[in-house]
Amino acid sequence: MTTTENRTRPANGGGVLRKKVTDAIIEAALAEVAKTGYARTSMDAVARRAGVGKATLYRRWPSKQTMLAELIRDKVTEALPPMPATSALSTDLRELLVTLRDQLSHPLVTRIGTGLLAEATHDATLDDLLQNEVAAPRRAAAHAILQNAITRGELPPNLNMEMGIDLLIAPLAFRMLMLKSPIDDQYIETLTRSIEAALKASS
Repeated sequence: MTTTENRTRPANGGGVLRKKVTDAIIEAALAEVAKTGYARTSMDAVARRAGVGKATLYRRWPSKQTMLAELIRDKVTEALPPMPATSALSTDLRELLVTLRDQLSHPLVTRIGTGLLAEATHDATLDDLLQNEVAAPRRAAAHAILQNAITRGELPPNLNMEMGIDLLIAPLAFRMLMLKSPIDDQYIETLTRSIEAALKASS
C-alpha cells in the first residue's frame, strides 16, 4: 500500500473507539465541572458519567488536576483569539472585543468560568493554567494592537502598556463574567470608542 493510501485510509475500529471514549470523557469531565464545580469533581464521577472504568482515566492522566488542566488547556487553545490586523486602532479594537465577547458567551465559559476563577485562588495548577493559557494569549493580542497603533502614530510612544491592556480586556470580561450582562453590537461600538478615547488621553 502506498503512503498516500495510508494517509487517506479511514481510521480502523480501534482508533474510532478510542476517539469515542476520549470524547465521552471530555464531555463528562466538563459536565461534572459545570454541575459540581472544579474542586468537587472526582475521577469516579467523571468515569460514571462517561460510562468507562476509572482505570481508563488513570491510564491517561495520573490525577484529576492533570486531567482537568489538560482538557481545559485544549479547549482554550482551540479558541485562541486571532491577532487583529486591520491597520487602524478602532477596527482592531472592535475585532478584538467582538472575539472576546463571542468566546465569553460560549455556554461552557458561562457555566464554569467564574467557578474556575474562584477555585484558582486555592489551586496553584489551575491558577497557572488560567494565567498562562487563558490570560496570557489574550493579553498578547491586546499588546500587539497597542504596539501597532504606537508604530502607526495613533497612540503616544509613552503609553502605559499594562494599563492599556487592562482597558482592552477588563471592562468586557467583568461585565460578562461577573455581572453576566449581555453585550450587543451597540455596546461593542460604544466600548470601542470609549477605550480608544481613553488610550489617546492617557499620555
